Amino acid sequence: MNINLSTGNRTERSIHIVGIIVLLLSIVAGTYFSFYWLFLLPAVAICVFWAIVDSRRFYWFFLFSIPFSIQIYLPGGLSTTLPDEPLMWFFLFASMLSLAAYGYRFIPRWFLQNSITIIIFVHYLWLFLAVVFSEIFLPSLKFFVAKTWFLNAFFLLPVFFFKEKKDFIRAFRLMFIPFVFIFIFIFIRHAFLDFGFRESNMAAEPLFYNHVDHSTVLSMCLPVFIIAYQLSKGNKQNRILLLAVILFLIPAIMVAQARAAMLAVFFSLVLWYAFNKKIGHWVVPAFYALIITITTIVVSNENYVGLRPDFKHTYTQPNFEHLMKATVAGKDMSSMERLYRWIASARMSQERPLLGVGPNNWYEFYKAHALSEFKTYVSRNPERSTTHNYFIFMLTEQGWPALIIYAVLIWVFLAYAQRVYWRVKDVFYRKVVLGLAMLFGAGFVNNFFSELLETHKIGALFFMSMSLVMIIDHINKQPADKAIQEQ
Repeated sequence: MNINLSTGNRTERSIHIVGIIVLLLSIVAGTYFSFYWLFLLPAVAICVFWAIVDSRRFYWFFLFSIPFSIQIYLPGGLSTTLPDEPLMWFFLFASMLSLAAYGYRFIPRWFLQNSITIIIFVHYLWLFLAVVFSEIFLPSLKFFVAKTWFLNAFFLLPVFFFKEKKDFIRAFRLMFIPFVFIFIFIFIRHAFLDFGFRESNMAAEPLFYNHVDHSTVLSMCLPVFIIAYQLSKGNKQNRILLLAVILFLIPAIMVAQARAAMLAVFFSLVLWYAFNKKIGHWVVPAFYALIITITTIVVSNENYVGLRPDFKHTYTQPNFEHLMKATVAGKDMSSMERLYRWIASARMSQERPLLGVGPNNWYEFYKAHALSEFKTYVSRNPERSTTHNYFIFMLTEQGWPALIIYAVLIWVFLAYAQRVYWRVKDVFYRKVVLGLAMLFGAGFVNNFFSELLETHKIGALFFMSMSLVMIIDHINKQPADKAIQEQ
């Protein structure tokens, strides 16, 4: 192959030469030191250069990478997701440089003054305190750092890159369309496994952690495609394609075989109805009231003791039909294991009600507080999974204030989204706000039965949905603000 360096201007020739040198040095160094990660150095150099030259398109590339990112396990018990998590590290570094250079002024004032930002900031401060007073500091610090680059990448940075309608359309094409192809691939793979309940995890890996992660993203994507279908009037071809996607996603959620995802779809449709009836701000309080009532009944007079599992008849179900029947009868293993962990967590929280045991520390402490009567054969928990309820997760690891802050965030955001929905006159933005609120609601319900906000795909959709609604609200207010300034 003949490489002609004489063509082009001096800058292009310099870039070519530097690129070749970096490539050769990384290959030689990686081979000599047997550290093959150095082979990635050229890719890192390209990304850094791209980000400096055109940060906007680099961020779109980042969004495009999220659906395809997979978890990689590293030596020392560490893990990461490639390629999206290293890109989050880069964006956090860039934001820290901007903060050092310009202070908080580089962040728009309207964003800082929004009630959603204030609640998340309070949550972040309390998380910091929980880390400082953590029982085991290092795992908590890792959790805090990961939360930092999540919030930066998905909650803060969209403010700088979403400016007009075409940006929202571009994000839809770059994130949600790739998800469809991934869903189709997993569906076909699962079909070759006869749509088995136990095989649902195998079909989802490695693109998702497990079938719960997969089904959650499915349920969060469905509302977005429903809204996209509504916005496609006048384009017959797109309308047919979007309808086909919707008709595919419904059975895909069913065969993913996660009960929470099905409830999440139902909840998102309830939000759709409630927003149009202007009662969306009552949905979350009603949900909280229902949960508090059930909890009170179960706890009163130790009624929960009667829910202990019957070991002769409680087992892991072979298929989804049996799972649903066993759930109703109270004889499903996963449901009983949840009860085992929830009771242990409630007892555990009494020792450290204010700050909890520290982020990422639940596993190390819960078994000492568990009741043996509720123990199941899966209670050994070798995979080190946690509470299977984000409220309880917050309570045990960060204390009552963290649980309350999270509960308030859910309520305030959906009430805020309803106000924006009715305030915005542009049909496109109104529909997008509704779709984002439904996506957020689906994520909330799934998170009620698991801890998913720290997974890269679900966390991205959850935090971005809040940020994008705030951006649409700001875009809608700009003409009025300009008119006031002119007056």
